[in-house]
Amino acid sequence: MGIDAGAGGSSLGGSGMSSGETGSGAFGGGMAAGVGGPRETPRLAEALLKEVAKVIVGQDDVLELILTTYFAGGHLLFEGVPGLAKTLMIKALGAAAGASFSRIQFTPDLLPSDITGTNVYDISKQEFHFRSGPVFASLVLADEINRTPPKTQAALLEAMEERHVSVDGVTHPLPQDFTVFATQNPVEYEGTYPLPEAQLDRFLLKVRIDYPSEQEERDILKRYDQGFDPHDLAGAGVSQVMQSEHWPTIRSEIDQVRVEDGVLSYIMQIVRATRGHRAIALGASPRAGIALLRGAKALAALRGKSYITPDEVQTLAPPVLRHRLILTPESELEGGDQDQTIAGLLSSIPVPR
Repeated sequence: MGIDAGAGGSSLGGSGMSSGETGSGAFGGGMAAGVGGPRETPRLAEALLKEVAKVIVGQDDVLELILTTYFAGGHLLFEGVPGLAKTLMIKALGAAAGASFSRIQFTPDLLPSDITGTNVYDISKQEFHFRSGPVFASLVLADEINRTPPKTQAALLEAMEERHVSVDGVTHPLPQDFTVFATQNPVEYEGTYPLPEAQLDRFLLKVRIDYPSEQEERDILKRYDQGFDPHDLAGAGVSQVMQSEHWPTIRSEIDQVRVEDGVLSYIMQIVRATRGHRAIALGASPRAGIALLRGAKALAALRGKSYITPDEVQTLAPPVLRHRLILTPESELEGGDQDQTIAGLLSSIPVPR
């Protein structure tokens, strides 16, 4: 069992761009906020990005998806080999947002109570009191979630869905900005417990992280040569730029993002197209459409837009759908994967003007 509350372990001080996403860079692809458009959300997004960039090299597309998930109130599943700064990204976001952080290392012997907490008997007071677990943080990094048995996975996923923990009949609410960032190693599957599709569906996005470019890797090495310490974010100059009081404004601005009928139909057509596709054995459910809409509204708001455009939908379609589709055996034998199939779907559906 390994639980680290507030100290996320060492990671590289930067990594590469995500593969499979079609975004135009963190906050760089949007229009300026129009009259009545969101103002606080894009301002905070830019400020958070500036602080995280002090310890992360590159990763603009990944950071945009992380902030989209955070602002939308969802959860995110990472897929990438170890050493690509996943922990450092979330630690830096927590420091910049003024959010508490905890890291849970999932292992085969981890128990549900190790995550959620338990009632402990106080001999001096002769009563039980609740000792909260690491899930009671704003940002929770669930490291290698597929290395723990289904019962422990279910305890975390239930907290993700309900946003509270119940112990001995007493409900304990989680923080208002509670967000889980889970990781899976795409290489080593021996001794793992793959998440069932019903549980994967609880994640708003699945984001793949690739290796850094040659220039980015050079910049990472230079930072470490100059004394960069991933355990000392304050020493790296990361400052808090967001307060908990900002959340009502962020959520209000996201709720007010408009969705035209043409874009709503576009989202629906993308989701429905997955159900009759010859390469897909199990298509996306209506929850996928809700996730795509919800994420697109958050992405539009942090880009400073007062309405969703097809660009937001196309950016989020791969990370929203890739973990919700099961391909046919024939498609997998032919070398197909979810991202290729999603790209084909997007190219076949007319884009609203």
